Amino acid sequence: MSNQFKTTSERVTKIAALLSLLLAGLIVLSACMGYVKIGFVDIVRIIAAEITGNHNLTAHINDKFPAIQETWTAIVMEVRLPRILTCAIVGAALALSGVIFQGILLNPLADPYTLGVSAGAAFGASIAILLNLSASFVSIPLFAFIGAAFTLFFVIFLSYSGRSPSPALSSNNLILSGIIVAAILSAGISFLKYVADEQVAVIIFWLMGSFASKTWTDVLVTITFLIIGGAITFIFARDLNLISLGERSASTLGVDTKRVTLILLITGSMLAAVSVSVSGIIGFVGLLVPHIVRFITGPDNRLLIPISTLAGSILLLMADTVTRSILPHEIPIGILTALIGGPVFCWIFKRGTIR
Repeated sequence: MSNQFKTTSERVTKIAALLSLLLAGLIVLSACMGYVKIGFVDIVRIIAAEITGNHNLTAHINDKFPAIQETWTAIVMEVRLPRILTCAIVGAALALSGVIFQGILLNPLADPYTLGVSAGAAFGASIAILLNLSASFVSIPLFAFIGAAFTLFFVIFLSYSGRSPSPALSSNNLILSGIIVAAILSAGISFLKYVADEQVAVIIFWLMGSFASKTWTDVLVTITFLIIGGAITFIFARDLNLISLGERSASTLGVDTKRVTLILLITGSMLAAVSVSVSGIIGFVGLLVPHIVRFITGPDNRLLIPISTLAGSILLLMADTVTRSILPHEIPIGILTALIGGPVFCWIFKRGTIR
């Protein structure tokens, strides 16, 4: 068992190191692209100068382009990098949430939106927009997070079966409860759009998902939740592997399935809630990434968790870079992920490779 774990750790390290280098390169490449073109080496120098405080690293920019150093630094550090990093973190959080849900619900079609968390976040954000609270940068994400949290706990409450002597939290009940609550909240969102009048365009745009105008506050909030959620998930990776064998087998092997399921359910839902509250509705990342990564790593969650996290970052950052810098006009990223993710998932499903 120890040799197997050692082999797994080595594979995780090698694949994670490769994906980390790819992600770092993609972050710098994405920062180069935009209305103002900045060279790859200049981007690296600007970031290094801001991190180390050694501004001699960017002195050559003034030699080539007088008086442009401050402008480039502001573009990179205050406009592009916060958006890029927020996008990468949200992609990681959504992918990790998808791994959690598919693992504990034993359902290959589960993703961060199965339990209605996204619908709850959308409902909360729509209320904030309707009340004209969008002037404060905190209001919409805060209302979205509150809506997602209340939805999660209501779904858990609804899914507990009170008829049995010992109420149980079953996967089927969770999925059905999530579908019911999501349908109710979708109707509520439609009603809010109906009465929103001139604010309806703002609600619709937010629901489509976007990383425009992100700040370092968004980066700090999302990375904090991702680190906490990632640590909790990796701690329970072995238990998640055993749960995939079935509740009875996992209990026989010493796993407290009720406790682990509840902890991971809250962790995955909070990751999705924070992501949605910052970026709006972005679909298919949490659904597709775990399936794609399983083709490479297999079902072992000790491999799947870290690799899916990195792959989610790369996938969503690539999509955001395309919509921000390559397409003639920027479109909401939620539309792009749905247009790409939908057909890809149909192809995976048709081949019968969902596992």
